Amino acid sequence: MGLAKFFSLLVISPALAFSTISSAAIDRVGDFALLDADGEFHQISRYIHRNAVVMMSYSPSCAEMDLKLKSFNALHAKYAENNIEFLLIDSSPSQELNGSFDVPMLRDSGQLVTEALEIANAGEVMVFNPERLSLFYRGPVDGELGNTLENVVNAEVKDTVKSETMGCSLEFPVREMHASNPPDYSTEVALVLLKNCSECHRWGGVGPFALDSYISVLGWSPMIREVLLNKRMPPMQVDPSIGHSSSAKYISTADRQTLIHWMAAGAPRGDGEVDPLELVPIEKVFEWELGEPDFIVESAPNEVPAVGIQDYVYSEAELTFEEDKWVRAFQYRPGKEAVLHHLMTFVSPPEEDFWGSEKNENSVTRRFMGSYIPGANPATQFPEGTAVFIPKGYKLSMQSHYVSNGVAAIDETTIGLYFSDRDDNKEILTQAVSSRFVIPPYENNHPMHASYQFNEAVQLTAVRSRMNFRGKKMKFTLETPDGAMQDIFSIPAYNYGWQPNYTLDQPQAIPVGSIVHVIGAFDNSLSNPFNPDPTQEVQFGLNSWEEMFTGYLTFYKTE
Repeated sequence: MGLAKFFSLLVISPALAFSTISSAAIDRVGDFALLDADGEFHQISRYIHRNAVVMMSYSPSCAEMDLKLKSFNALHAKYAENNIEFLLIDSSPSQELNGSFDVPMLRDSGQLVTEALEIANAGEVMVFNPERLSLFYRGPVDGELGNTLENVVNAEVKDTVKSETMGCSLEFPVREMHASNPPDYSTEVALVLLKNCSECHRWGGVGPFALDSYISVLGWSPMIREVLLNKRMPPMQVDPSIGHSSSAKYISTADRQTLIHWMAAGAPRGDGEVDPLELVPIEKVFEWELGEPDFIVESAPNEVPAVGIQDYVYSEAELTFEEDKWVRAFQYRPGKEAVLHHLMTFVSPPEEDFWGSEKNENSVTRRFMGSYIPGANPATQFPEGTAVFIPKGYKLSMQSHYVSNGVAAIDETTIGLYFSDRDDNKEILTQAVSSRFVIPPYENNHPMHASYQFNEAVQLTAVRSRMNFRGKKMKFTLETPDGAMQDIFSIPAYNYGWQPNYTLDQPQAIPVGSIVHVIGAFDNSLSNPFNPDPTQEVQFGLNSWEEMFTGYLTFYKTE
């Protein structure tokens, strides 16, 4: 048996990962995550504060759907107060919804979760045990479902109850296409990986393993499939339907289908003689993309131990300018890319540290230079005629976050600054908008709100969310003086480990008198896998074990 053939046998099929284990009385499922029709993030493993999650497949084209929905809603009304969550999943390829629903409607773009769960009919119900990622029930909305829920309430479920679901069959056109003609590794699969994964998952990159050949992809296929289905990777925390930022790690539905359907087909190598992943240079050289900078900032050496969780490192860089400067562009050049997770930089007066007056004020106007995040790291150029102002005598205050990878390292990141010759630049500023709060123990959706009113017309160019381990979500919403509301950007799946500055592809005009609302929530419950201790009451603080709720609005004045 060839090596490639051996590894192909290790690729996990949907049936093995998500359906019945023949020797067990309890059916096991894998974790998955989806956004609902309102842009809220749902992940089955994050419902462990619930006794069960009941989910029914929905298809707007099914003539029997109204009747099934009526029965489902009746069960929701009866059992919702028994700590049971009810969900619908849109299993239709059209993704067009009409009407309103009593429970969240999960949008399964590309039908990948529906396929993985082997849902074949509209109206099929699955009752999940979110703590064990297993099934209490699979079958129609009537029949044994009510008895199963009674047993869940009384903690008497022992085996998975299964019965056949009759009715409208679901169609899976893309799956059928790929089943008859699997995606080609060399011309399709490898290109998807190069576009979405290889910047981090290469030798010397920050990813924990390299995807540098067909064999490596084959070996990591079960992991790749898992993180695509639960949306852990790429770290796409944002709602792609609200605003858009190229700095977000978007992966298209078509690309996800290509990868998962290729694995389902046994991950064939195909006939291509050249492996595109093997052509990626082992060592990446960070060139100055805009030529030699006008000024290079040498950050202090930071020692990163071989193991352990690293807290933030704060440092300052003195600037030896003899006059005020306008920065039109900048670029970070990481010293040790494999351990540098992100870096944030503010322009600060001599007496301030990285946090400045954010320590004591809920709304602060600051000079934010920018940030470094893993992956592609192009130079950042501000819009023509705009720049960040650095007064003479000011400094750069930096926050660095490192990850250990088994080898001790020393990082000496440099920052290249490019100055503007113009004396009529519009100044790039950042408004830090925050709240003070107390989060009760075990609270899984503690609502938060902060806002800022602009008294001048501005162009909003970027946003950033800042919370710690209990952060759950954050959305930026514009309220114009006439009362109209418009969502600007949404981060429904906030992750403390990934805090990019989202530069908007299309800047948002903010009229005079408008209010930008920062709306979000904390999860201080057992369902949050990053929560250090759900038993503790949590208050505002700058340390990582405390909490913050700050939205950053980067803008320049237009009048």
